[in-house]
Amino acid sequence: MTDAQHPEISQTPEIRLSILGMRCAGCVSAVETALQGVPGVASVAVNFADHSATVVGDPDRQAMKQALKDAGYDAAVMEGLEDPAEEEAQEEQRYRDLMRKAGVAGALGLPLMLGAHIDLFPAMGTAAGTVFWSEVALLTLAVLYYSGGHFFHSALKLLAVKQANMDTLIALGTGSAWFYSCIVIDYSAQLPPLSAHAYFEASAVILAFINLGSALETRARGKTSAAIRALIGLQPRTARVVRDGKEIDVPIEEVGLGETLRVRPGEKIAVDGTVVEGHSSVDESMLTGESMPVEKNVGASVAAGSINGQGSFLFTATHIGRDTALAHIIQSVRQAQNSKPAIAKLADKISAVFVPAVVAVSVFTFLVWWAIGPDPAFGYAFVTSMTVLVIACPCALGLATPISVMVAVGRAAQIGILIRKGEALQTAGKLTCLILDKTGTVTAGKPALAEVLAFGDYNGSQVLQFAASLESGSEHPLAAAILAAAEQRGLALEKVRRFQAVAGHGVTGRIGDRQWLFGNAALMAEHGIDTGVCRDKLAELAGIGQTPMMLAVDQAVVGVVSVADPIKPDSAQAVRELKRRGVRVLMVTGDNEITAKAIAAQAGITEFRAQVLPQDKAETVKTLQQQGELVGMVGDGINDAPALAQANVGFAMGAGTDVAIESADIVLLQGSLLKIPEAIALSQLTVANIQQNLFGAFIYNTIGIPVAAGLLYPLFGILLNPMIAGAAMAMSSVTVVSNANRLRWIKLDSGG
Repeated sequence: MTDAQHPEISQTPEIRLSILGMRCAGCVSAVETALQGVPGVASVAVNFADHSATVVGDPDRQAMKQALKDAGYDAAVMEGLEDPAEEEAQEEQRYRDLMRKAGVAGALGLPLMLGAHIDLFPAMGTAAGTVFWSEVALLTLAVLYYSGGHFFHSALKLLAVKQANMDTLIALGTGSAWFYSCIVIDYSAQLPPLSAHAYFEASAVILAFINLGSALETRARGKTSAAIRALIGLQPRTARVVRDGKEIDVPIEEVGLGETLRVRPGEKIAVDGTVVEGHSSVDESMLTGESMPVEKNVGASVAAGSINGQGSFLFTATHIGRDTALAHIIQSVRQAQNSKPAIAKLADKISAVFVPAVVAVSVFTFLVWWAIGPDPAFGYAFVTSMTVLVIACPCALGLATPISVMVAVGRAAQIGILIRKGEALQTAGKLTCLILDKTGTVTAGKPALAEVLAFGDYNGSQVLQFAASLESGSEHPLAAAILAAAEQRGLALEKVRRFQAVAGHGVTGRIGDRQWLFGNAALMAEHGIDTGVCRDKLAELAGIGQTPMMLAVDQAVVGVVSVADPIKPDSAQAVRELKRRGVRVLMVTGDNEITAKAIAAQAGITEFRAQVLPQDKAETVKTLQQQGELVGMVGDGINDAPALAQANVGFAMGAGTDVAIESADIVLLQGSLLKIPEAIALSQLTVANIQQNLFGAFIYNTIGIPVAAGLLYPLFGILLNPMIAGAAMAMSSVTVVSNANRLRWIKLDSGG
């Protein structure tokens, strides 16, 4: 991986916080409000899916922790690349704590519920009943403290800052059930017979179901960050450095820039660097998605986290710590997971007013049942209003968008697609037009030998040998392609004397006692050499986008060597797949008309624009947008950056420049155009997944609240039990998380 593959992250300081106590969509707003009130905070992005917040700015860290504590949350600053084992251990501990709380609540609530159904317990109003139910009240209070204390603590903290969330609903529901039951113990004689019922089991069972649901959600949610943890786990904890001629193992944090490191067979590469001795093949699949190992010789770049093959080599460190490609990729993925696509705004708006609205509905339900309900009116009023509070908890609503975004961004990273902005995840699937740069995007971006022709008594190997010998003294980009081809074929270079480079024309020099020329028609004309023997061939080669050069000796052309920037092997396939999806494909290049036409034809592109200046590429994007197109731009160079920024979605090729990558929304780490159809497919699947989640959450609450309020009772005599409501509410969150996790396994169609 080259230096150009480092997706640079904003230089504004960022602090990542792990937050304990977030349990619903309302918590996102509460956390954002608390943090935004801290001096020095420029912006806040809260990720409910992994219970973290990214703060941009330079605030006092202790002040942030205190602000969150005042709002009912605990927080810890996350430094560097966290240990995935430690993160997994924390998730496992959270899961076990929730399961214990569920178990304790269930151990009291379920026997109480069963005993009440078979009239096992003493009746209210009797001496035995008063003693028994008083003891149950104390036991239930202990359960409320242990299994539900975090809900009550959070609700009180939020009440102090005039906010409410899911915890408010749970605290109101379970607290009201306990308080009402305590009143029944002492005043059962004054209440209608059917109202004189204790709901201690409801409080306990509701807490059991909610904690169980949270535990299952934690276990399912933990899988969504598997891609991030896998990336973090790629970086070894130690590195073998060469100091004072000795090789020693040191912690990764102690490796400095410019240090020489040894990599042995099968080891992970510790930091980014450049090979200075030895050679090997390196598996970069977790960074690029490319399964084939990449050969590494002296001068090649290596990336932290990639795995060495059978060879051993030395390399110097060029990027360490948070500057490595791996660290930047992890940071970019997290930024995308934290960002909110437009589809999330609807859920955010609803969540902001949801809890107060639910409390209002609950109060209204209580008043209606009390006023016009059947006897015992107060009992019905209490049960229905409490059921509304329990079933309305907006967990599923809060998870619907972030959990899908989190899974999709992680999935994309696994296959070599780096999504830097969450908005692009929604927009990519709607693109109607895609603009492709030519060099380095459709083509390989590196000239290669295309064809060798020989005339007279010479053969192809001789023509290439003499051409390479002459070009060995040249610094022209095309010379490298000719020299590489000669080396690949094992041709020995001849010694050249009196070498001369003629700008824009070619090169000349003496090999042995003969004067040789290698260059274009202008060089031949300057020396009076007739090119009639190859004139038609020159025109043919130029017509297919190649650059032909003639080799001449003794006033005669003896061969033609043609160099071209070949299209990538999968460019034509990618274009076909994009067209199949209904995307209009347009190639825009600064190259000449003939070359552009030839490359477009090879790639199957019917629309192209040649000799377009860098600033005009952005204008081309803008013009298409004004025509109603949703435009994607794919490029790899500095000249593409304005167009990438202007496009609705900018795709940067992984081998491109830092500027292009910084301007893009999505980075294709392999540099393959086939990744674009995959990104489009992932975008469409993710949006569909979010819509499914939102639909499920909205329908659940839309149907559940009226049923809980007793809407079906006058017609069918149906009332929703508070305990069933608690179970349904908990399972709705697990359903949303499970649906989002389908994105981890879904096969993406790139036409391959």
